[in-house]
Amino acid sequence: MSEPSPLLISVVELGDYPNFSPLYQRLGYQLESVNTGRRAISLLKKRQPQAVVTEFNYQFSFRDRTSNLESILAVIQPSGGTRIVVFYDKAVQEQLDQVAVRFPGFIALSYPVDEAALEAALR
Repeated sequence: MSEPSPLLISVVELGDYPNFSPLYQRLGYQLESVNTGRRAISLLKKRQPQAVVTEFNYQFSFRDRTSNLESILAVIQPSGGTRIVVFYDKAVQEQLDQVAVRFPGFIALSYPVDEAALEAALR
């Protein structure tokens, strides 16, 4: 009996980039895709993924955080062992750097996302 494929959770809220599903599958991941941070958090509480690919969508109107990314990272961090890749716009680099101080350990890839860089981050 073969081992199950490692789980990759893809959080696509805005999705202004290519569909990387074929890459994820080529790398041997079982893909679970969600379209909100809230759904990602619910899934993360039930399952331990090998990798999470998500977006940093800066929201200046949030009172206690800058985006849904912090909520997702807070759920992942305690478990450890999950590879985290974050797509972001260079215009919000400063805000992402602030998140990285509180939640270190993720790999940030700026738009346009280079498929080879994403593949390297997920290997």
